[in-house]
Amino acid sequence: MLLHYLISFQKIASSLDAIVSLLKNDAVTIGSLVKEMEMYLTVTDDILRARGILLLGEALNRLSSKPLDNATIHSLITFFTERLADWRALRGALVGCLALLRRKSIGIVTNIDAKAVAKSYLQNLQVQSLAQHDRKLCFELLECLLEHYPEAAASLGEDLIYGICEAIDGEKDPQCLMLTFHIVELLVQLFPDPSGPISSFAGDLFGILGCYFPIHFTHPKAEDIDVQRDDLSRALMLAFSSTPLFEPFAMPLLLEKLSSSLPSAKVDSLKYLSCCTLKFGADRIAKHAGAIWSSLKDAIYSSGEELIPTFNSEPTSNSDFQKNQIAAEALALLEKVIVQNTDLFLSMIIGDEEVNMIFNNITNYESCNAISLQSKQKLHMVGHILNVSAKASLSSCNRVFENFFPRLMEVLVLSVEKTSGACHSNDSCVNSSKISYGSLYLCVELLGACRDLFTTSENLTPQIISPNEKCCCLLQCYSTSLTRIFSSILATCTSGPSYDADMYLGVKGLQILATFPGGYLLMSKSTFDDVLMTFMSIITVDFNKTLLWKHALKALVNIGSFIHGCNESEQASYMDIVVDKIILLALSANNSMPWPLKLTAISSISTSGQKYMLKIVLWLEEMILTNLSEFYVEGHQKSAEIIIQLFECYSNELLPWIQKNEGLEEVLQFVVNIWNQIESCMAFSVRVHEKELIDVTMKFMKLAVACCSVESQNMIIHKAFSVLSSSPSLQLKESLSDISVQRERLAPTQETDKFSTRDEWILSLFASVIIAVRPQTHIPNTRTVLHLFITALLKGYVTAAQALGSLLNKLDLKSNGTSISGHCTLEEAIDIIFSSKSFDNVPLGGHGITNNGDEISFPNLCLGAASNGLQQINVIVGLAWVGKGLLMRGHEKAKNITMVFLKCFLLDSGIGTLPLKQVSENSCKQDVHHSVMKASADAFQILMTDSELCLNRKFHAIIRPLYKQRFYSSLMPILQPLINEADSSFSRSMLYRAFAHVIIDTPLSVVLNDAKKLIPLLLDGLALLCKDILDKDIMYGLLLVLSGILTHKNGKEAAIDNAHIIIKCLIELVEYPHMMLVRETAIQCLVAMSELPHTRIYPLRIQVLGAISKALDDPKRAVRQEAVRCRQAWASIASRSLHF
Repeated sequence: MLLHYLISFQKIASSLDAIVSLLKNDAVTIGSLVKEMEMYLTVTDDILRARGILLLGEALNRLSSKPLDNATIHSLITFFTERLADWRALRGALVGCLALLRRKSIGIVTNIDAKAVAKSYLQNLQVQSLAQHDRKLCFELLECLLEHYPEAAASLGEDLIYGICEAIDGEKDPQCLMLTFHIVELLVQLFPDPSGPISSFAGDLFGILGCYFPIHFTHPKAEDIDVQRDDLSRALMLAFSSTPLFEPFAMPLLLEKLSSSLPSAKVDSLKYLSCCTLKFGADRIAKHAGAIWSSLKDAIYSSGEELIPTFNSEPTSNSDFQKNQIAAEALALLEKVIVQNTDLFLSMIIGDEEVNMIFNNITNYESCNAISLQSKQKLHMVGHILNVSAKASLSSCNRVFENFFPRLMEVLVLSVEKTSGACHSNDSCVNSSKISYGSLYLCVELLGACRDLFTTSENLTPQIISPNEKCCCLLQCYSTSLTRIFSSILATCTSGPSYDADMYLGVKGLQILATFPGGYLLMSKSTFDDVLMTFMSIITVDFNKTLLWKHALKALVNIGSFIHGCNESEQASYMDIVVDKIILLALSANNSMPWPLKLTAISSISTSGQKYMLKIVLWLEEMILTNLSEFYVEGHQKSAEIIIQLFECYSNELLPWIQKNEGLEEVLQFVVNIWNQIESCMAFSVRVHEKELIDVTMKFMKLAVACCSVESQNMIIHKAFSVLSSSPSLQLKESLSDISVQRERLAPTQETDKFSTRDEWILSLFASVIIAVRPQTHIPNTRTVLHLFITALLKGYVTAAQALGSLLNKLDLKSNGTSISGHCTLEEAIDIIFSSKSFDNVPLGGHGITNNGDEISFPNLCLGAASNGLQQINVIVGLAWVGKGLLMRGHEKAKNITMVFLKCFLLDSGIGTLPLKQVSENSCKQDVHHSVMKASADAFQILMTDSELCLNRKFHAIIRPLYKQRFYSSLMPILQPLINEADSSFSRSMLYRAFAHVIIDTPLSVVLNDAKKLIPLLLDGLALLCKDILDKDIMYGLLLVLSGILTHKNGKEAAIDNAHIIIKCLIELVEYPHMMLVRETAIQCLVAMSELPHTRIYPLRIQVLGAISKALDDPKRAVRQEAVRCRQAWASIASRSLHF
């Protein structure tokens, strides 16, 4: 009865779960289930029968890993095979067959039964007459038979091929097409014999496939399916290239589509040709060689200006031009066909009329700027073709060089003298003023191709490539003269006006010659040294020629990287000529090169290799320490400026490279040396209050410590603590158990009660170390460190607050069992900081907030026990960073800290009963309260915003997943009633400010869940905060949240009820004067609102269009563009209403 109820009332899902559970637990066997269901599997009622068969099929699908005996498998597959003829129950039959055929072990279908399934399929199914889901199941069944039962499928011969052709012909659904393309690929693999049954159907099969090329994807909503155009195109490409029998049909089609006006069709044609070239074989491709070469030449040329090198920008690695996709695919295909049929295609290239015309007229290409665009495109087309041809293989390189290189040398007016079997060019004939751009460009392309071939070919080594190879002989003949001519071009560039192309090619040519592999180094050591000195002369003297200077620096870096780890003599030359001179250049006071350029050169050269980096790092460290010493004692402003730039260079450029290349031992020693220097310098100049310098020094200290190991960090922190302990004014008591000591430490401090200059540096750098250490690193005498940071944050040192938050974030929850003097666990540290006896009385819910303790504690200082407002603000900031550290690790005390901030909002409110002093009528006192409330509101920004300064993954913070989501969920039920019940306008505005900080940094997915409740609060917040220019960033953040809601499907549903007030609010913000991004985002939100139901938004159409008409005259272009888009969206509402 239960089975009848479930089947007849369509409770398929619930019944399936119940049945599968019984079968898995062996409470019911498959045999007994089939017997129980027999009536429903054979009943004449079509609906009941279809449901019953589908239920059985789905149940078997979920039991793929359950052992079944052969008899059961045979019985079931026979039943489902017969049911393939029952079109009303077809889906269940297909699901059942698939479930059984896909079983991989412990009971599988035999080949005989699989053949019977295939026969029944071919006899009974008219696939294209079925619905999409059923067609998909049919194709999955075919795919499964071809993949897992190839023998059974192949035994059907031509019947199978004909049946598949009939089944797939005319298919249009993307998901089904993915299967059909794969089925064709499997089918032709099933009959590999060229004279087998597939040969007579090759034309028919390809006729079906060919109509889909190129893929034109028109599905209305691509996000609704899991198949993209690229997936379909790749599947079709594999089907095209699946058998050489498709060659007579595929090649003409693909070559024809190369002339298409659609770029995507050209790209697809080239990709398919590349794939087919490899699969069809050299003999078949040779028949189309002429058409391929002609089509490739046209495709490369039609790429137009994309192929022309960009000479007026900094060069990129080994690429001289910005390849567009068509050019990239065409050149890749050219390389493949040359490798496959070297003699055939090189003969066509060498004999090509256009290629030879370029060489015959090469003297006409004197200057890059004087050549017409069409001629320039042809020249660069030939350059790229020769480049690809030469680096395809050693034999192709020899032939290309033999046919073209001497012709270029003739044009360059270089004569060759042969003496004693060696070949040397006559250097006296080099005249850079007569060199044509065309010949120089093609020469560089050929040199680069040969160098790349020698460098990157995995199968070629100096021992295999003989020096007698034609390309080697020609390069050795002309290398000296080529070096001179490139140097001469650069000399011309530095002595007067020059073209960007000449600069580029001169630098590129020398770089290529200097970076041939060691076995084929074309330069003597003296010539190599000359090249380095040429580049260094540009670096040191011609720094005012910005483009040339960048090209030369990039070339030096590439040369250094190439020779690093190779020939010792070249490395020594590079160290002497480049590294040492660049260091001397930085030390020289006489050189007029700007200091930032010096640092750019130093940081770039240092990345050429570990040896060079080490030397430059040691010099940089010495420079920093020397200038620091001068600054500590004398307070020289010039020294401060140098240190700032040196630290920025070290932190941003060198440290990431060092970390990547495992050179951290030097970093460790440098950090220790900084501490040694501070320790030895007892008297600091009173002028050392340089905030920017302290900031960059702290940044370096944090980054350097963060990348060290735990062992290295232990060494650093022990050194830092010893320096801290040696400072007389920072001598601290070790025990905090005595209440008097606690009162002394938390007692109110004066605004002017600051640390000495030296102590500020020690404190700041020590805090940086604490921020950056790993949780496993041991911090000596934690209690003393806690006291130091508490004292410092009360004096207004934010870094101390950040360090305190980082410390609590990383402290151990429990003691490790060893008794260490001064050490404490996380809970002990919290008790020390907060005086937990009084703090625990803060409730987590409701608004009746009391505090019965009378000890001086952080909460009491926040709420008015401090001697002045500034100290209250300092405590709030410190408490915020501590709360952030606890919140990120998921500690419950973060909630208590949040409640302290909420209490601060009630200082002038009638909500709740607070055991505080009565608020004075004095306006100054009121201002203090307002400052404290503002600080409390901004504390929520600290809690929620990701910080670059501390408490992040880079500095090894403990971060519990979803901590922001949990904080939001716990805070909003408290914050929202406070906002609604606030009777003070200022308290209300500050509560909205806190709300804004929370909502801005809460993940949008969480906000969307509460969108209906949050939208009114968001709008009220925007209305309040728009009055003050200082709140413009918060305004923008809130508007981004609203934009995220309005552009999401769930958010739009929530916005419908508030459509009128949302639109009115956005209209006001369209004219927001203080920030362009606010106006732009407000208009984007209005565009999103135009998609809401017509009845909700039409009444406000005139107001929106009126506001947008003003935005069309906005001074910012981005705002005007969005206004045009918005006007079109809202103007179209009228036409929609008429249609409606």
